[in-house]
Amino acid sequence: MGAIAKAMQDVRQRIAAAVATAQRAPDSVRLLAVSKTFPAAAVIEAHQAGQTAFGESYVQEAVAKIAEVSAALGAHTALEWHFIGPIQSNKTRPIAEQFDWVHSVDRLKIAERLAAARPAGRPPLNVCLQVNIGDEASKGGVAPDEAIALAHRIAALPGLWLRGLMAIPRPTTDVAEQRAQFRQLRELFDRARAEGLALDTLSMGMSDDLEAAIMEGSTLVRVGSAIFGARAKKTTEGKT
Repeated sequence: MGAIAKAMQDVRQRIAAAVATAQRAPDSVRLLAVSKTFPAAAVIEAHQAGQTAFGESYVQEAVAKIAEVSAALGAHTALEWHFIGPIQSNKTRPIAEQFDWVHSVDRLKIAERLAAARPAGRPPLNVCLQVNIGDEASKGGVAPDEAIALAHRIAALPGLWLRGLMAIPRPTTDVAEQRAQFRQLRELFDRARAEGLALDTLSMGMSDDLEAAIMEGSTLVRVGSAIFGARAKKTTEGKT
């Protein structure tokens, strides 16, 4: 068993243990392998270990990688590509054309540009609204008190399917604080559903805090370093 396959096995065991502790259904949490900054070969190795959903944050790198992986595995191979990084207005077209999911929508303008650029022959683009639950200037995301109103407007756009909410919490090793931040997003998610928004996805939890996120209702955890190892590049978006 290769290093990536072994790491994925370990992460899946962590997820399964957390799901069992939370007394949730075994299939209630999906794993998104965050492959940003790692080569196509790493994606292919993870796919050979059974992974199909991958997360990217840098558009130019991702587009090249998607093409390389597709050429290596064949166009028939069903992979799911998720964009999880900050979105610049001038990058919305390639994101809308190349990705299946976008987790980092935080402005109506960005949502409108993604909707307009989504190719007519493809299914609606799955999107999550990013919420800045820690009110951190260094991170993207709509303010919690503005999130539901924005979610209603995004949900009405053609070409998009608003699936849920995403957040990158303040880094902390305090499990109680981790859970408190995730609980804030889950409560917002519950309020949005109570207002008629048909949301089904809570994208929260990364390598260092996925257990706390699962305890608070996460349905998708974004894990990079625990699968692929330390990254050469550093960003301000948190350790996935």
